Amino acid sequence: MKKNLCIMLASLSLLSCAPGAEKEATAEFDYTVERFADLEVLRYQVTDFDELTLDQKKLVYYLQEAALYGRDILFDQNGKWNLALRQTLETIYTGYQGDRNTADWAAFETYIKQIWFANGMHHHYSSDKIMPAFSQEFFAEALKAADATKLPLREGETVEQFLSFITPIMFDPTVMPKRTNQADGEDVVKTSAGNYYDGVTQAEAEAFYAQMKAADPNKETPISYGLNSRLVKRDGKIYEEVYKQGGRYGQAIEKIVYWLEKAASVAENDQQRAVIEKLIEYYKSGDLKQFDEYAILWVNDLDSRVDFVNGFTESYGDPLGMKASWEAVVNFKNLKASHRTELISQNAQWFEQNSPTDARFKKENVTGVTAKVITAAILAGDCYPSTAIGINLPNSNWIRAAHGSKSVTIDNITDAYNQAAKGNGFNEEFVYSDVERKLLEEYGAITGGLHTDLHECLGHGSGKLLPGVDPDALKAHGSTLEEARADLFALYYIADAKLVELGIIPNAEAYKACYYQQMMNGLMTQLHRIEPGKDIEESHMRDRQLIAAWAYDLGKADNVIELAVRDGKRYVKINDYDKLRTIFGQQLAEIQRIKSEGDYEAGRQLVEKYAVKVDPELHKEVLERYEALNLAPYKGFVNPVYNAETDAEGNITAVTLDYTEGYAEQMLRYSEQYRTLPAYND
Repeated sequence: MKKNLCIMLASLSLLSCAPGAEKEATAEFDYTVERFADLEVLRYQVTDFDELTLDQKKLVYYLQEAALYGRDILFDQNGKWNLALRQTLETIYTGYQGDRNTADWAAFETYIKQIWFANGMHHHYSSDKIMPAFSQEFFAEALKAADATKLPLREGETVEQFLSFITPIMFDPTVMPKRTNQADGEDVVKTSAGNYYDGVTQAEAEAFYAQMKAADPNKETPISYGLNSRLVKRDGKIYEEVYKQGGRYGQAIEKIVYWLEKAASVAENDQQRAVIEKLIEYYKSGDLKQFDEYAILWVNDLDSRVDFVNGFTESYGDPLGMKASWEAVVNFKNLKASHRTELISQNAQWFEQNSPTDARFKKENVTGVTAKVITAAILAGDCYPSTAIGINLPNSNWIRAAHGSKSVTIDNITDAYNQAAKGNGFNEEFVYSDVERKLLEEYGAITGGLHTDLHECLGHGSGKLLPGVDPDALKAHGSTLEEARADLFALYYIADAKLVELGIIPNAEAYKACYYQQMMNGLMTQLHRIEPGKDIEESHMRDRQLIAAWAYDLGKADNVIELAVRDGKRYVKINDYDKLRTIFGQQLAEIQRIKSEGDYEAGRQLVEKYAVKVDPELHKEVLERYEALNLAPYKGFVNPVYNAETDAEGNITAVTLDYTEGYAEQMLRYSEQYRTLPAYND
């Protein structure tokens, strides 16, 4: 299903980092913006922006404009009615003349903020439909009182007719209940509300792309079929609507291309200019061969300080794991902090050779693994407001094998999470004893960042498929298993003496903080993100529970891990860290075998046994304890505002940052300034 997955979510962002390990925060900088529903909005600092040259700042400015112009694409990909819904809610929100002190209005405000955060009507993490807490009567009155000229009415449609159309979309829990359905035994294409398919069944979609793959003469360099298109069926004919200039999403892509052309004019070097120009060429043609050419150029651009991701990249939102959502991140290298990741990448071959996996599945020559620590300058598309703390690209297996990959840890995002989590009481409530708390205080931040480095730089880049194995063989479970593989690679090696030898980790005890975080989160604390009675759906959460529950099972005979009870509360307690490392090695070997051989059935059994179901009693306990802490389960960010100062001829003379924009203010500005697509995009 999924290629080498590139994003690791900030699963441990609730843990306070070690005193002295976190960066020195600017005293007056306020990381917290606001809190609503199960969400907290933060802001991040673009540290060291002033170090960049004027041309580098101009490059960042142009690239962030190209990033922000893709916003509407993701809303539409997440659901075919999302743009119309957003316009409706914003029209009411900005023009409402009624009493704004009622419970219904408070619930409406929360709802629109959730829709903005999720880039659509389904929760950004669980993909469940977000249900309004205000009444249908309130909504009907508010809609009828709104300025009809600003509502997304189709030609000849009355407000009453539109109300009849939009009401079930919003209020009926059976209408489009799940953005991405991964339930075994169901037609996941038909039952998913994501806008990647229209009118086709799962069987038809799989057959369509199987035929394309079979007809591809380039078996050694396969194209990522379906990555940049919507598959539709009209009048009995199945065909692709390709995302390109002049095609689907052409209005948005035209704007993206405009700003990419500006960026190319101030590229730092010829290699970076070639990267940007090839991306433009691909956006104009929609040709996936050109996308591969772009990816190869991008992965070999090692000298530029400013870098970016812009395009149809990750396939988490597609139930078949083939079609990519649009995302963008603009960043620049943190020169001081990149030493650690550079050491890791320089020793990539050693890690591969000494992996506990079968020799048949190891790469003989690890090519082009590069790693760095970056500062995020802008987040957009599927990386906004919720984002990752690490990225590893490209996803194509053959490009990774032949040309390598880039791995990054996003330093200022991690720092913002840590700063916002200080003193939140989480460790005191869920960590077993002072021994484990001291481990986390001393080494939690260090090992957390290192785990991300190892996961992204080495984990996703390790191993190989056997000849003839389809990269999509693991189907709906591919994302979970790939993330577990990368996590296990990181967990196994974070305890290795090699890291102490390289000076990457301070001593042979520090890894225990990472092991404790992994087991506590996987067995218990991540359950606060799940609604009572629900299964685990999201791939990263499945990955973490798969590892932890499976390790718990494997270690039962030796009591390696236990759920200890004290004062009526359960806590994770690790009794033998050395044996736990051995277990992680066993798990890594098996999941690498499943991946390399394309053993779908073995992968399915592991996921279904360990990764999906939730212990209802433990879940209830975690929710009750968590509620007492009054912490938001999910966090996201507002972006800084980039202001370009110009001279009389319009030349940019300076680029400055403004951190004062609020959440609703930013979302409304983005909807006005970066709107590119019609409310109905069929």
